[in-house]
Amino acid sequence: MRLWSIHPRYLDARGLVALWREALLAQAVLRGGTRGYTHHPQLARFRSCSLPEASIAFYLEAVHAESVRRGWRFDGAKIGAVRRAETIPVTRGQMQFEWAHLGRKLKLRDPAWRERIRGLTRPRSHPLFRIVPGPVEVWEAGARHHGSRGTR
Repeated sequence: MRLWSIHPRYLDARGLVALWREALLAQAVLRGGTRGYTHHPQLARFRSCSLPEASIAFYLEAVHAESVRRGWRFDGAKIGAVRRAETIPVTRGQMQFEWAHLGRKLKLRDPAWRERIRGLTRPRSHPLFRIVPGPVEVWEAGARHHGSRGTR
């Protein structure tokens, strides 16, 4: 499960579709509607909110808005009750890690899309998140495998 901290606008077609599906799965998990993925580390930041279901709904709403901007038809009726959720901090190191991770994926999967976003050095976060100083988040399993700890 990859619930990107970077803004959905940076994802290629496959990435945005995958994010939609994975965020819907996360919503089901947070609602108690599944037995799998209940301990997935990326869900910790949603669970730390006072209203986890509202947070994932707000997250999904931004993904849906990006799909609409692209002229796609994701089913917005699948999103729970949307209301403004509290912002969740995400570290600058996490943002840098995700940006590099996306770049590696796009290099293989969609080089043309990678070229479109390549010059950007400080991508925006998803609207649910606010960027704070710090290293890669402790829940990011991939950071251990790539030796990345981010910067402050």
